[in-house]
Amino acid sequence: MFVTFGAALMFGAALQVPTYNKDIAPLVTERCAMCHAPGGSAPFSLISYADAKRHAMEVAAVTRKRIMPPWKADPDNGPFVGQHPLTDAEIDRIQQWVAAGAPRGDDGDEADARSPTPTPRVSEWRLGPPDLIVTLPQPYSLQADGADVFRIFVIPVSVTRTRFVRGLEFRPGNPKVVHHANIRIDKTATSRALDEADPRPGYSGLIARSANYPDGHFLGWTPGQVAPLLPKDLSWRLDPHTDLVVEVHMQPNGRSEDVKPSIGLYFSDAPPTRTPAMVRLGRQNIDVPAGDPHYVITDSYVLPVDVDVEAVQPHAHYRGRDVVGEAMLPDGTKQRLIHIADWDFRWQHVFRFERPVHLPRGTTLTMRWVYDNSPDNPRNPEQPPKRARWGQRSSDEMGDLWIQVLTRSDADLVRLTREFRAKAVAEDVNGYEAEIARHPDDAGLRDDAALLYLEIGRPDAAVAHFQKSLEIKGRTAAAHYNLGTALSVTGRLEEAVQQYRQSLQIDPKYANAHNNLGSILLAQGKRAEALREYREAVRLQPESVSGLENISWALATAPNPSPRDVADAVDAAERAAALTSRRDARALDVLAAAYAAAGDFPRAEDAAAAALRLLPAEPLASEIRQRLELYRQRRQYK
Repeated sequence: MFVTFGAALMFGAALQVPTYNKDIAPLVTERCAMCHAPGGSAPFSLISYADAKRHAMEVAAVTRKRIMPPWKADPDNGPFVGQHPLTDAEIDRIQQWVAAGAPRGDDGDEADARSPTPTPRVSEWRLGPPDLIVTLPQPYSLQADGADVFRIFVIPVSVTRTRFVRGLEFRPGNPKVVHHANIRIDKTATSRALDEADPRPGYSGLIARSANYPDGHFLGWTPGQVAPLLPKDLSWRLDPHTDLVVEVHMQPNGRSEDVKPSIGLYFSDAPPTRTPAMVRLGRQNIDVPAGDPHYVITDSYVLPVDVDVEAVQPHAHYRGRDVVGEAMLPDGTKQRLIHIADWDFRWQHVFRFERPVHLPRGTTLTMRWVYDNSPDNPRNPEQPPKRARWGQRSSDEMGDLWIQVLTRSDADLVRLTREFRAKAVAEDVNGYEAEIARHPDDAGLRDDAALLYLEIGRPDAAVAHFQKSLEIKGRTAAAHYNLGTALSVTGRLEEAVQQYRQSLQIDPKYANAHNNLGSILLAQGKRAEALREYREAVRLQPESVSGLENISWALATAPNPSPRDVADAVDAAERAAALTSRRDARALDVLAAAYAAAGDFPRAEDAAAAALRLLPAEPLASEIRQRLELYRQRRQYK
C-alpha cells in the first residue's frame, strides 16, 4: 500500500486524537469529579463517557475561558493548597477531543473517570468517620423560584465537656441547591433565640455579634472543598452549650427542595499549643454610586510583630470585581498575597498557602477592592443600578480581606490581637451606625453597637444605645443588665446597681448580673455582699472564669483573710487558670495574688511572671509588675 507523505502526517495526527477513556477521564477525576458526580453540587455528572459526551461542548467552552474548574486567584499567586488549574496543554487536549467528535477510545483504556482513583461518593465522609455528627433537626424548604436565599441555621452541639476540634466537614444536605456555607460558633443563647423567633428552620437577616469564628480560624465550605485536618497543636476549643451558626447560600433550581445540612466534627485528645490570629482589612463606609463602574476602597495595617501568613480569604458581594492584597516589607520589598481580577460572589474560597509566608514586624499589609455598579456588570443585582452601601445582606456591599497568621510567641499573639482589635472595632462602629440609620428600631443592632462603643472607650454612646434598646424591647433582664453595664463604666454606680437589681427581679438566675453587681458592691466597700453575688454567679455558671476570678480576688486581697478564705481563694483561682489553659493574664494575676495570700511566694512570682509574658505592654502589666515586686519581698497584695 502506497501512502503519501501528507497522508502519513494526517494518519499520524489521527493517532494522536485524545479519547475520553485515555485522556479526558483522568482530568475529570482530578479536577471535576468532586462536584460533577451523581448527587454532587454541579448540575450534571461527567464521570461516565455518556455524560461527558452529552456535555462536551459546554466543557470545551468553560475550560477554554477558564471559568471551570473554578479557581479565581491569579495563577501566579501562592502556591495555595488545592491550586491545580488546568494547564494550557490540558485545555488544548479537551478542545481537540471535542473537535474530534468526543471519541470514547478503546475498551482497553481506562473505563471511566472512576479509575484509577475512585470518585468519592456523596454518602461518604471524606475525612473519615467523624467523632460527632450534628444535623439540622428539621429540613428547610427552599422555594422553587426567585432570588438566591441566605439562611442562618443554628445547630446545637451535644458535647458535655470541652473538646478540641482538628477538623470539620460540612455536608450540604442538598448539593443541587446549596452553593456555599460559612460556619461560626456562638457560646451564648443569642443566635438560638433568633432562630426560635422564626417559625421556619433558621432565620434571615444579620448574624449575631456573639457568633464568631473560633480564635483565628476560618470555617466554611464551597463545593468540592474539604479543609484537611489541622495539626493537633492548632486545634480549636469547643465548649459545652455551644451552637454552630451556619450561614448557607442557596440557589433555587425551579422546584421546591429540602435542605438539611449536617456537620462532622473531628476531635483532638489534647488542647492546642498554638493559636492563629485573624487580621481583617476592610471598610464599612462603602457607598457606591449608581452607575459607577470603578469605585475603589483601600485599607492598610502595619504589623507590630513578626508573623507567618497561613491563609487569606477575600470577601465582597455582587458588585466586587477586583481585589488585591499585598505586603510591603520594611526593606521596600513587595509581596503579593492574593489577586483576583474577576471576583465572583458565587465562588468564594479560603486560599491556604502551601508554605506560610513570613512577614517581619513593620510590614504594611494593604488591600484594594474595585467595584462595578454599572449596568455593564452582569452580576449586578440591581438593574437599573442603585446606590449600594455597606451592609451584611447580599444586596448590600462589603469589602474585606481576612488574613490568618501565626505569631512567634503567645506574647506576640496577645499584642497583635489587642492592637489590631482597636482598629477593627473602630471600623465596625461605622458599619453598625450605617445599619442603625436604616433600621432604627432594631434593638439587636443597637445592643451590638453599644458593646463596640464600650470597647473603644465611649461609654456615653453605649448608654444612649442601650437606653433606646430598652425602650424598644421593654423590660427584659438582658436590657436592664446591658444598661447597667454601660452605666457602671461611666461611673454612675448607683444607677447601675438599680439596673442590675431590676434585671435580677425579672430573672434571678441571670449569672452575669449577679457577677457584675458583685463588682460594684466590692468597689463600694461591701465585700461580704459582693462575695454573695459572686458565689451565686458561680453556682449558676460553674465554669464562669470571671466569677471565679472575682471570688478569689475578693478573698485573697481582703485585709485579714481567714485560712478558709485563703484556701477558697487558691481553689477558685486555680480553677479559673485551668479553664483558660493558663493562657489568660488576668487569671494568672489573680492566681498569683491567691498564692501570695497563702504565703506561697515562689509560686506567686511564677504566676505573675507568666502573666507578664502574655502582655508585656498592656496597662495591666504595670500593675502586675508592682505586685510582683511585693511577692519578691514576701508581701501580699491588699
